[in-house]
Amino acid sequence: MHTPIDPDVADEAPRDDRVTSYDEQHFVTYLRLLDAEKAGADWQEVARVVLHRDASIDDERSYRCWKSHLDRAQWLSKIGYTTILRQAAGIPRNL
Repeated sequence: MHTPIDPDVADEAPRDDRVTSYDEQHFVTYLRLLDAEKAGADWQEVARVVLHRDASIDDERSYRCWKSHLDRAQWLSKIGYTTILRQAAGIPRNL
């Protein structure tokens, strides 16, 4: 699997209870968001650098984009990662 380093992002991240192909394409994006959160970075700067959104042009849209992707990154780091591990180990989802 090839994971892009700095892919474009949708206005909102997925909300599925499974890891999606969008998630797989944005693993690096999610890691960057988690790192920025841990460092206490300003959301507007993170939106600009990581998500390619300019809050000075559209503050509300940029915030929603940042928030939904950060929420998804947090979900993956707390819950969704188990799906990735199960897939890598060949364990069916229903076990």
